[in-house]
Amino acid sequence: MDNAAPSHANSLGQPIGFPVAGWSGATRPPRTPIQGRFCRTEPLDAERHARDLYAAYSEDRDGRMWTYLPSGPYPTFEAYRAAAETAAASDNRVTYAVVDGASGKASGTASYLNINLTAGSIEVGAITYAPKLQRTPAGTEAMFLMMRRVFDELGYRRYEWKCNSLNAPSRAAAVRYGFRFEGIFRQADVVKGRNRDTAWFSITDGEWPALKDAFERWLDPTNFDPAGRQRESLSALTRPA
Repeated sequence: MDNAAPSHANSLGQPIGFPVAGWSGATRPPRTPIQGRFCRTEPLDAERHARDLYAAYSEDRDGRMWTYLPSGPYPTFEAYRAAAETAAASDNRVTYAVVDGASGKASGTASYLNINLTAGSIEVGAITYAPKLQRTPAGTEAMFLMMRRVFDELGYRRYEWKCNSLNAPSRAAAVRYGFRFEGIFRQADVVKGRNRDTAWFSITDGEWPALKDAFERWLDPTNFDPAGRQRESLSALTRPA
């Protein structure tokens, strides 16, 4: 059943939303690590992570990874460390470092933001992946770990992904991960002195079980050949879900 379609009516015959039995709100994300096969996510700590992150980000020589982000690039390590300290201390978001399981070095960050406990809605955003983390199993697994925490541990009903509507790689990633496109918010923001139209995507708790199964099948060791190449793509697995 499509939850967006009215299927209930009140005593006046007006269409109303479906009941959410026993709903008492979601839980705020804890600042604790999540262990995966390829990576782990750890609460961002500038003392432990900033130098590795800055070194990894510096491999992006032309600054391409910063084009659609509201921050960066950072001209010095000190500038980046200050930004990492601010992000780690924020009360409005919970930021994690993505740490490679083999090297133990951080090469990306991602945050929970726009946290609405009453509605059970939360966004994953400020995703900042160094070149070495982009398009890797570790980068994908980090998104799965954060998604699983939201739905399985914390009881959220809605998981959001928003990006600049011109950011084609981010929009493609959202679809690959199983997010559904909802529309464009025109002139939603001004970022680095330029207009930003924002593309909205979401996953609901009703869609999560099938997507969880797709991620687990993709991350299974049998889905990778001895050279580490995937046998079946995540897009092929999430598309039916």
